[in-house]
Amino acid sequence: VSGNSNFKIGENLVTITVTAESGDVRKYIIVVTKEGSDNNYLSSLKKEIEARYKHEKVKTIYIGGGTPTSLTEEELTKLLEITKIFDTEDDIEFTIESNIESITEEKLKIMKKYGVNRLSIGVQSFNEDIIKVLGRMHTKEEVFAKIKIVKKYFDNINIDLIYAVTSDINIVKEDINTFLKLNIPHVSAYSLIIEDKTILKINNYQSIDEDTDYQMYKYIEETLENSGYIHYEVSNYAKEGYESKHNLTYWNNEEYYGFGLSSTSYLGNIRRTNTRNITKYLNGAYLDEEIYEDKETRMENEIMLGLRKIDGLNLDTFKRKYHIELEEAYDISSLLEDGYLIKENNNLKINKEYIYISNEILLKIFD
Repeated sequence: VSGNSNFKIGENLVTITVTAESGDVRKYIIVVTKEGSDNNYLSSLKKEIEARYKHEKVKTIYIGGGTPTSLTEEELTKLLEITKIFDTEDDIEFTIESNIESITEEKLKIMKKYGVNRLSIGVQSFNEDIIKVLGRMHTKEEVFAKIKIVKKYFDNINIDLIYAVTSDINIVKEDINTFLKLNIPHVSAYSLIIEDKTILKINNYQSIDEDTDYQMYKYIEETLENSGYIHYEVSNYAKEGYESKHNLTYWNNEEYYGFGLSSTSYLGNIRRTNTRNITKYLNGAYLDEEIYEDKETRMENEIMLGLRKIDGLNLDTFKRKYHIELEEAYDISSLLEDGYLIKENNNLKINKEYIYISNEILLKIFD
């Protein structure tokens, strides 16, 4: 868990996540890649879901992890047809990720037809120099034009922004102020992390210093909050009622199934990872490994994920799930006394003043 939820460059997976409720909330994740034959892959994907989905009522569907809208209209339609397998709640949140370049009005119509009601768009930046560094092709003018089209079909919209690409804080200020002009109800703002085996890493691109990164983080936080956005998770801000139900399921450490290449499941204390080998997957050999997580691991995950939320984690829920008080399992007295942690309304949370250094606080909890 990163203090500023760094964005990873170089990922090209497309995922569908479905949350369902049957006692516990469960997730179904589908990964679609552009490797090999898409139609063969989608056929295998459908077979896996049909074999494992138990027809619980679905609460959310999330198609993302890459750029589903880069599919052709035919492929996108076939992908969305798969989601008809799920039995959905009336108030389902159904999200698709996109980027500016691949949005077309015809694809928006297809998504609307299949019940999509939320769009998450990877804008990353409005600055042309930053856009080029990140390997994207759109312009600021194109963003405004495409968002205008999107608003004809959707009002629940998120955009992703990446900051700390350079040390120039004025670029961050410009990006946030431009975002506010779009009048969009949700934004995810991630600090750049340079991953191994990516173009930025290969080209020896350098990260900015931590102090400047922190100044950017605080500017984003203060500006958005002053503009009526709720800071509800380390890197996420929303107008009231527009918080991501999908992401909250993760941060609440609830169970999920994973369907598709490289997907991960977490159910019955077992973390399952599907194969990364497209040939194996197409032949129906989905599973790569299963790992049982003991009680201590599960409690640590509950804390790490829960403390990403600005409101923290509920202590009653923790006791119900693990049959022990959190403060009996972990000595957090000094962190409470020093003001790093706060107990409020029976929630444990990181003092907002220190949320940026959440990694350091977590290490002290588990030390």
